[in-house]
Amino acid sequence: MIAIYHENNNVVQVEVDAKPITFSQNNIARTLFEMSELYPNSLLIWCHIDLKPNLNLAGMDTVFHHNKIMVSYNPIDETFLSEAIGYCELSSFIKINKKVSYPSWLVSSFAGGIHTSVLNTLKDSLSTSGSFDYFLNSLAKLAMPEGLLCYSEPQLLTGFPRKIATSKKNIFVLFRFVKQHYKIQWIFLLFLNLFLYERKIPVLPFVFSLFYVRRKLSENILDEIEVSSKEQVTGGKIDVIIPTIGRKDYLYNVLQDLKIQTSLPSKVIIVEQNPNPLSISELDYLTCENWPFSIEHIFTHQTGACNARNLALKEIKSEWVFMADDDIRLEKYFLEKALEQIKLYGIKAATFNCFQKNEKLIYKKIFQWPTFGSGCSIVKHQFIKNMQFNMKFEFGFGEDADFGMQLRNQGVDVIYFPKPEVLHLKAPIGGFRTKPVLPWHNDKIQPKPSPTVMLYDQLHLSKQQIKGYKTILFFKFYKLQTIKNPIRYFLNFKMQWKQSEYWANELKNKK
Repeated sequence: MIAIYHENNNVVQVEVDAKPITFSQNNIARTLFEMSELYPNSLLIWCHIDLKPNLNLAGMDTVFHHNKIMVSYNPIDETFLSEAIGYCELSSFIKINKKVSYPSWLVSSFAGGIHTSVLNTLKDSLSTSGSFDYFLNSLAKLAMPEGLLCYSEPQLLTGFPRKIATSKKNIFVLFRFVKQHYKIQWIFLLFLNLFLYERKIPVLPFVFSLFYVRRKLSENILDEIEVSSKEQVTGGKIDVIIPTIGRKDYLYNVLQDLKIQTSLPSKVIIVEQNPNPLSISELDYLTCENWPFSIEHIFTHQTGACNARNLALKEIKSEWVFMADDDIRLEKYFLEKALEQIKLYGIKAATFNCFQKNEKLIYKKIFQWPTFGSGCSIVKHQFIKNMQFNMKFEFGFGEDADFGMQLRNQGVDVIYFPKPEVLHLKAPIGGFRTKPVLPWHNDKIQPKPSPTVMLYDQLHLSKQQIKGYKTILFFKFYKLQTIKNPIRYFLNFKMQWKQSEYWANELKNKK
């Protein structure tokens, strides 16, 4: 293990296996690459010298259980990049829960680590000029979509000093970072949002940022780094949950696919919904045919995907749960291959590529998924025993993403796998079947966005992210509605946004 200690943006000490060694330069990023060349198959740790007594070296093997992991921890509230970065990114990676291991590319120079094989692979693609914090955040932002798993990890430190030197936030650095790591329109939106919501007019930072070129990594650059987790993933038994309503034939095909799996599920939990109070089950084949797994059939007159999945979650007995839909198709090796991938990465939650026929594959990498798929995911049961799909999202949008955030706030990351695949048929008898009348449907001023979307934003996004979303929605919605007078549209949009906030708060306070 290599440990590089730094202060005031300079290297002050380097240790290899707890023994001090000489180093040739003060630049921290260049020292990282220098050590990586000398020790190409080693874990490399960086740490502020004031935090050396707090560095949890004994716990590093647990944290770095395979080579494609980068972690850091910032023990204070201030971040290197201003909170205004939220104006430019709406993902779940910005608002960090520091109490748990949390996925984020926002990396800190206070303490962190990475495998030297990753640094050697990226050496020719990264610039070492500028501050160490800028280098780290740039590395993580570029490499995360390529499959580097990046986390804020509280296990890195055991306590920390009350006073520790921090760098001042620099708006020039923020604009430069946005220009180098996002599409060019984002610096214009950042400028606009800072003016609208903070009454700032950062002309010089905006102009200077135009002279920087966007950074990119070569495609598949990290593919040669093998992943083989040391994390023990126990158990191979899996239960399947399927909510269904009015899709008898489609559900039958799903069961047939499960029937021929090379790794059979232990139990399939089917929650059949029919709003007709006089109705009975139409799924006669559940009892008329023989199945190589047990089937638990729940029949309810209460409709809604959240309620149906919650009923099913209570009946899980196996170590793993596959959350499925009633209109998917699976290859016979799906469960076997899915569990192999989960064990290879040593993870607790995975979402698999769910595609429609003739749909082009967009996401080809294994990487950290910013949301969650409730019809194509496998999760370790022990982490969802006390979880539910939030009923405040019933018949709206956002219950999947909210469930994913509940997982992340427990320290469970969601990893996306392009293979094995789930074919989603998008059955024609889709939707909610009997369309529910939501409380705001008859309002004269219709809420925009949907109150459940606003609820998700209020629960899980930063203030800057919500305001940034408001600006984007304002421009996107203009061409989709009938009011073409800009002033009238602005006033109407303002009222719609307030209406959405009102109903989101009503949902939040609903018992």
